[in-house]
Amino acid sequence: MRVLIIGGTGLISTPMTGMFLERGDDVTLYNRGVRPSRVADGAQQVHGDRTDFAAFEAQIAALGPFDCVVDMVCFDPLEAESAVRALSGRCGHYLFCSTVDVYQKPYLSYPVREDHPLAGNNTYGRNKRLCEAIVLAAHEQGALPATILRPAHTYGESSGIIHSFGWDTAYIDRLRRGKPIVVHGDGTSLWGSCYIDDVARAFVAAAGNQVAFGRAYNLAASEWQTWDDYHRKAARAIGAPEPKLVHIPAELLASIAPQRASAAADNFLYSNIFDVSAAQTDLGFRQTVLWEEGVKRTVAWLDANNRVQNSDDDPLPDQVIAAWERLGAAMRQELV
Repeated sequence: MRVLIIGGTGLISTPMTGMFLERGDDVTLYNRGVRPSRVADGAQQVHGDRTDFAAFEAQIAALGPFDCVVDMVCFDPLEAESAVRALSGRCGHYLFCSTVDVYQKPYLSYPVREDHPLAGNNTYGRNKRLCEAIVLAAHEQGALPATILRPAHTYGESSGIIHSFGWDTAYIDRLRRGKPIVVHGDGTSLWGSCYIDDVARAFVAAAGNQVAFGRAYNLAASEWQTWDDYHRKAARAIGAPEPKLVHIPAELLASIAPQRASAAADNFLYSNIFDVSAAQTDLGFRQTVLWEEGVKRTVAWLDANNRVQNSDDDPLPDQVIAAWERLGAAMRQELV
């Protein structure tokens, strides 16, 4: 199979590229060339900027037809429209990497199925929803056979471990040193995390799979846990002491640090439980790496590449905790 991956050096697309190559596919990666590939030689590299639409479309046309194109870096409706122009008549199957953030929140029922109403609580989710509509319209018009894949929280080598203040790896250092951990809300909302290899394997299984044409699939964890357990298991995975968890309202965190904690209010606050039965049936999707094992692998890679930050260089969590405890004590003194 002749495969084009738009992206190819990111979190999911790195193991995906390796899997296509191991399968014997002819793989081309199209990206800006900013981030080096961590995949062994074997894929052709083509550099360009997909947001320069005319140049991008000319490059894709020159590369020739592909059996499958996997689009990992389409985030804007204009980019989706450009992809449709570039690939119509030149692509046997188009896989669009979307996100579970396209769904309306609060969720209406659990687990969240692919036919749940779409809306998006943030710019990222709303734009992905609009991209999906453009891609599916092209599919329905017969211009571009397409499948929508909606990963949830995906993590692994090269990523941090997501937490209430984002992806920074100082969180890992905090765990190791027994520093308290800020947890949004009361820590009881449910969350699932899926290791990159499991998600990448589903993309590879979808490529050229006619059963998947015109469909959307959730690619999310089957292992659900509260955020409190998420942090406890992460600490256990790296041999850290059980953490002291400090619960602070998600909306307050988002207002204090909007650049780092907005997801706490528009995403983490809700229980994120997704139905993956369709992907299991059609794509053979399975979660084979559970959270603690995935954390061990991820942190081992971060350690080997000197990527764990010193938590002393990030004072915000301690400042927030100190203010929360001080103001809470003052409130108790005033009202009790």
